[in-house]
Amino acid sequence: MRSWLAACLFATTLAVAPAAAQEPSTPQVDSIVVEGNHRLTTAQIIGTSGLVPHRPTSYRDIQRAVTALYKTGQFDDVTMAQRQDSLGIVLILQVVERPILQRWSVLGASQISEANVKVRIRLINGRPLDRALMARSRGSVDSMYRAEGYYQATVDPVVLPQPDGQVRVVFQIHEGPRVAISQILVTGNTTFSDAKIVNQMATRPEGFWWFQPGRLDDERLARDMRERLPAWYGDHGYIDFEVTGDSLTVDSVSGKAALNLIVAEGQAYHIGTFDVVGNRRFSREELSSFYPYLNITDTTSRFRPFFSQGAWDKATEMVKTLYGNNGYIYSRVEPQQARRIAKDGTPMIDLRWTIIEGPPATINKIEIVGNDVTHERVIREAIVVVPGQLFNRDLLLRSYQNISNIGFFQQPMAPPDVQPTANGVDVNIVFRVQEKRTGNINFGASVGQGTGIGGFLGLQEPNLFGQGKRGSLQWQFGRNINNFTLSYTDPAFRQSRVSATISLYNSRLRYTIGDLGNRQLLGGSLQLGIPLLGARYTKLFAQYSLQRISYTNGSLELQRQFQCINCIRSTVGLTVVRDTRIDMPFATAGTLINVGTEFNGGPLGGTGDYRKLDLEGRWYTPLGTVGGSGQLGTGIRLVLGLTAKSGFIFGDAGPFFTELYSMGGVQWGIPLRGYNEFSITPDGYNPLASGNNAAGAQSFGQSFAAFTVEAGARLSQSLYLNVFMDAGNVYRTASQYDPSRLFKGAGIGAALISPLGPIGLDVAYGFDKTSIFGVPKPGWKLHFRLGNFF
Repeated sequence: MRSWLAACLFATTLAVAPAAAQEPSTPQVDSIVVEGNHRLTTAQIIGTSGLVPHRPTSYRDIQRAVTALYKTGQFDDVTMAQRQDSLGIVLILQVVERPILQRWSVLGASQISEANVKVRIRLINGRPLDRALMARSRGSVDSMYRAEGYYQATVDPVVLPQPDGQVRVVFQIHEGPRVAISQILVTGNTTFSDAKIVNQMATRPEGFWWFQPGRLDDERLARDMRERLPAWYGDHGYIDFEVTGDSLTVDSVSGKAALNLIVAEGQAYHIGTFDVVGNRRFSREELSSFYPYLNITDTTSRFRPFFSQGAWDKATEMVKTLYGNNGYIYSRVEPQQARRIAKDGTPMIDLRWTIIEGPPATINKIEIVGNDVTHERVIREAIVVVPGQLFNRDLLLRSYQNISNIGFFQQPMAPPDVQPTANGVDVNIVFRVQEKRTGNINFGASVGQGTGIGGFLGLQEPNLFGQGKRGSLQWQFGRNINNFTLSYTDPAFRQSRVSATISLYNSRLRYTIGDLGNRQLLGGSLQLGIPLLGARYTKLFAQYSLQRISYTNGSLELQRQFQCINCIRSTVGLTVVRDTRIDMPFATAGTLINVGTEFNGGPLGGTGDYRKLDLEGRWYTPLGTVGGSGQLGTGIRLVLGLTAKSGFIFGDAGPFFTELYSMGGVQWGIPLRGYNEFSITPDGYNPLASGNNAAGAQSFGQSFAAFTVEAGARLSQSLYLNVFMDAGNVYRTASQYDPSRLFKGAGIGAALISPLGPIGLDVAYGFDKTSIFGVPKPGWKLHFRLGNFF
């Protein structure tokens, strides 16, 4: 302000002259003097100003000079003055130079990382200190703290002069306590109570439990007001709902806050008429089957349903999917809503689908890009769309998931690329894959199924010769174990849809749990898999195995009942498997149905004469995705899973007690987390069962039932977390099978795919444990799993 005033006065003074003399209205400056400069030379300042002595100088020249000097960023203040001396008019430039910023730092940041705070500060070391930029940086840091709920935080930039004339700036932060929302008050609501409205918000008041901190997050609150509450009200007919205001009242002493929301509910709209126009491929009746309401024509009835925006949007999406699955990828389904007031004063909304179908698209060709090792045939067998077929979105997605399930490519895969052909109607589909290392050689320590600690050497290749053939060689050794296994699987025997697996094994095991003694096993098996009635996901497996088994030592009870030296087990098995799971090895959708039968002894020869029936079902339902980039396969996948298993043995298992069922723990038999190995018996819970206690003949049964319900989070292809509830029991005979009599456990777990194979860790609470006196004694149990448990 001073500089502009001086410029105006100076220009006015220069302009005053007797009219009679007729002097020029713009006099010239005879000399220019600079005062207050230390870093910059006088010549630099005068040159930047653009002022030149001995030339006419107007007030506009003065304004331009001041502006030019400010723009350099070198000055905090620039003023102009003039005086008259014997040499004429002298123009004085009075400047206040900005100090050089030597360094800036942050002090006091703890609740928010110092690195995140520094990102908000725009000052540059070694340049003149820009105080306006310093103030903006302070405001940016302050707003970040407010967004995190620290409404009492203060940010004070302190300028510290240095002996060399430079300065340092320290941003001193006093964070204070985070504001906790103690209550949420809603004004303007008449239809729903405050409690119901708050239950629809992600922002919640603090509560008793640790997971109810009442944290205030500006972004979360904004989504509540813009998305969640309008969507919830819209599902009840209030499509004009909006949050018109919000405020926060903070108690500076307690750090508690009350969140106040002002809402305008508007009117609840009832369903009016419904119409479909533009449809030729599907009839009105076919499309009306997706309509979420009865097609009511009585527009005066006060019993008409309320409009639900969510249901209408979902129905519209289903119609779009219907067209997309029948080749109409260029179709548009435009939902239209028309508000009106009925004769009786009821707010109504008339609904219509306007459909622009366009021509159907046919798949011209399918390309696979990026497979340098894997043969194209292996990938094409997973694709369920073919050239010449009408485009189908669901089948395209299933093809993508099938390729991901192969396990030979980096995850997540790129989504399939749908490219229009030259005619602008048909499409080419491109699947892009990126090979990953599949085979591995590993060695180290191992923990066997109750066989203690040992070593292992393994060679595995699930993609031999790039043709999807699987080969495996495993050698485990130690004081308690010497196990050699060789297996080979061809999923497309002689390039057909028949799979074949051959396995050879020779093992010696001494069990360290349950006093099960020693087992020596020499044998092999052959299995063929044939698509059942040509189905893609259902196969019939036929298997034959021949084993020579010896059981020695072990508890006296097991020796008396199950002693076996060089017994022969000859088995024929038939199994039907239907597997539609996706995102393996941690499934997020689909089902697995497994029905297996075994026939031992009798006309097959060998020791023992029995039949075995095993039933297993696994069902997975996706619950949604958290985070991710929006690309297929990214983000944390949430899933709900249900597993049900039962088994029955009919006849005499003879000496093969390992074929009978036992339950408890995770190391042997049927898992039931929260309990020790062999603690669940046909006679009930055995409180004496623990790590090395003897397992008797009474620990085994001829039938069992086991169920698991879990809610899981698939963090990646290699890491899975879940909470679960197990229930199960084992029964003496098949006739005693009773799935209503179960032992229950619940807990949390984690599973990891490592170079050693799948590793699992579970902590479970057994609800039905008792003491040796029969008194209820529930408790926790830690379980460690190593091996394939999918």
